[in-house]
Amino acid sequence: MWHFGFSTSNPRNLWIIGAILLVVLLTMVLKKWAVYVEDQETKWSEREGDQRQHHGTSTTACSLCCPGDIRTYALQELKTATADFKFRIGVGATSFVYLAELGGGRFGAVKRVMEERGGSRKMFLDEVSVLLRISHPNLVGLLGFCLDKGEQLLLLEYIPNKSLFDKMHTYHGQFSGILTWSNRLNIALDIARALEYLHSQADPPIIHRDVKSSNILLVDNNHAKLADFGLCKLGYGTEHGSQTPTSVKGSFGYIDTIYLSTGLVSPKSDVYSFGVLLLELITGLKSTQGSLTLVEWTEECRKSNDIEALARMLDPKLNGDANLEQLLSLISVANSALLENLEGRPDMSQIVDVILSSIESQLQLELPV
Repeated sequence: MWHFGFSTSNPRNLWIIGAILLVVLLTMVLKKWAVYVEDQETKWSEREGDQRQHHGTSTTACSLCCPGDIRTYALQELKTATADFKFRIGVGATSFVYLAELGGGRFGAVKRVMEERGGSRKMFLDEVSVLLRISHPNLVGLLGFCLDKGEQLLLLEYIPNKSLFDKMHTYHGQFSGILTWSNRLNIALDIARALEYLHSQADPPIIHRDVKSSNILLVDNNHAKLADFGLCKLGYGTEHGSQTPTSVKGSFGYIDTIYLSTGLVSPKSDVYSFGVLLLELITGLKSTQGSLTLVEWTEECRKSNDIEALARMLDPKLNGDANLEQLLSLISVANSALLENLEGRPDMSQIVDVILSSIESQLQLELPV
């Protein structure tokens, strides 16, 4: 008898035939196993795809993070997301900011800290350290960061409506409409809450050191977030601040005069800067007026007991459309925040209470009887 071209009468051929049958059998088993594995991998991939779709992520745009995730990125990922740093949407003292497409219709902002603009590795790492510790609706959030091939990049939450400075002091911002009095109160409340969180709830407490209108990003005309934590100082030695002088950081016009003269920084330094911000919202003027700061420029008027003089502080673009009691309340808060005596300045929780009370009392008056 013959099988596979071999005669079965020869015992040696029987071994060859057995080997061939074993190979055929093993081949069939391996093929079935491969089909099974491939089927399982397909089902797994489909489940992962469904989960990504459910969480609003995309496999495009470098597989960038889901909301709430914070991770490190390779340089190429963020270069792809920003189209090789093509669309610049902001400029900082030590950085440029670029629009990043994250996939799924979501966007982020990539802050590119540059050594040639004075952005040191220490400042970058300090900012990352702060951003990893904080989470608040009125603070711009961190999505990820990159330290790769000499680049220092932060992937941040994208806030679409630019800064308060742009809105109040540029032609484009003014062309799209002015901020109403109600808008300004709500923005002041949001930033007061952000600072209250940094001073009282963050662990350790954080001093921002660079509160100014260009670091306040508008979610819309009614809501804002505080940004740029590159100059933050973590913790402070006593209730009123550090006991060791530090190099003065911040922007002229907003810097606390005590901090400027002594180098001693405290939460009350942020309170002072917030007082300047209130003056900016009230008057519509920039923080510097020629060689004078806005604090100096408005001093005589804002310390007056003449209500008509105080009312004249109001931004003329509002055409008088503001609540007088709220105006007087905000001027009073600004004056107390700008006191030369640290002990006399309120803390941010007190300021939040005053602004919130002012807003709520007016709402009560406007409710129909």
